[in-house]
Amino acid sequence: MKTTNIITIKIFALFIIILAGSCKKFLDVKPKGSKIPTTFADYDAFVKDESKHKTVIHQAVLLLNDRFEAATTLNVTPLNNANYFWNEDADRIALNNGSDQTYTENYAAISNWNLIIKYVPEATEATEIAKAELIAQAKVLRAMSYFVLANYYADTYETSNASTKLSVPYISSPDVNASFTQVTIAELYELMLKDVDEAIPLLNETSSTPLHPNLGTAYAFKARLYLQMSKYEEALDAANKALTYNDQLYDWRAYYTANKTRIEASGTYTQGVSPMGYSYIENYNMRFGSSTYSGRESSIRLDRASRFETGDAKFASRYKLRTASGETYYYSIGSGLYNHAGLTTTEVYLIKAECLARLNQITEALVTLDKVRITRIFAENYTPSTASTIVEAVKLIIKTKANELILGPIPFADRRRLNKDTNYATTYTKTENGNNYTLLPSSHLYTMPFPLSATQNPGNGTITQNVSK
Repeated sequence: MKTTNIITIKIFALFIIILAGSCKKFLDVKPKGSKIPTTFADYDAFVKDESKHKTVIHQAVLLLNDRFEAATTLNVTPLNNANYFWNEDADRIALNNGSDQTYTENYAAISNWNLIIKYVPEATEATEIAKAELIAQAKVLRAMSYFVLANYYADTYETSNASTKLSVPYISSPDVNASFTQVTIAELYELMLKDVDEAIPLLNETSSTPLHPNLGTAYAFKARLYLQMSKYEEALDAANKALTYNDQLYDWRAYYTANKTRIEASGTYTQGVSPMGYSYIENYNMRFGSSTYSGRESSIRLDRASRFETGDAKFASRYKLRTASGETYYYSIGSGLYNHAGLTTTEVYLIKAECLARLNQITEALVTLDKVRITRIFAENYTPSTASTIVEAVKLIIKTKANELILGPIPFADRRRLNKDTNYATTYTKTENGNNYTLLPSSHLYTMPFPLSATQNPGNGTITQNVSK
């Protein structure tokens, strides 16, 4: 490589960190040995490192109450308790003084993608076309990591203030001591779109693994970005393009029928293999939740389960009512891999449906929504969707989407943007142990504080908190 000795040492140190932090690799392909990366295969192994595709959003899922959390866990983790019980008075900045995986793991992944972007042009044992594709894949992955950070630590995108409100630190260099700027929300979205637009001409229709983005992935992510910006025509165009590469939907009714005996066995919670892994036909790409290999999904609260549509075969295939230690919840009966944070055809169909509804094409929107529903809802419970207004149609679509993508980053991102519109803003309420709790759509809790480890030791830059507590 054409670098100084100092840069070479930094790259070597980063490579060792990546190796030390990696889990089981896709198809057991691993970076070999502790060496400075030089070949195309060395860099390609970074993308195959599953640990860099984790998307930890634990506090967001807790805030939405999308998962059940045991009292014993809440009692020992004050930050969990503050978000789970919607405590407006809690100083979450002070409480977020430990290991914040959302921050550290996304920026570790970004360092990975930056390293590929900068040094793959000098890699050996590959064609220029192959190297250009790998760089393009790294740009899409970098944008995906920034999307999670932007929709966790900063306010949601609003045209009226996106150019003045701060987002998150943006760094495009793999160097350990690289300087950075905490860009505005508008600037970060421009940078994410720039990465995707630069990548698209260099990507292929297929990729070597589900961890490597392809053209379908890029267009699906572009649709996600534009929807978050409320640019419905652009999001619809990107969604339609993504569906030309993959438009398949998994039939959860058939899965339930094939596994009915196990699922309905009284008093047992026998695990079935999750179909939501690498070979899930809906995948554009694979990204994990809080862990890579997970034996079970998170349990679901009773009140949250009640918001699923009657006859939802996907829910029934994944969860079963259980009481343990005096607490009742829906317990996961699946095992294996879960594509909670990657892009799927379901998300893209529902992006398309919302965009059509927003553009007053209500009939087409509901037809698109029902393409998903008909593969989920048992025949005896299924009826076609109906709505007479844009608001009614969007509400139906968002309800399905929140259920379909539960435990991933999108329900949180959607709720934040929807809360800015009085037509869709939602106030959550609950009663536990005789106490009433409320989460208002305007609550500051929807923006997570940067960890103290970042703000107090920012490195070669400065970080301003985006929330008061």
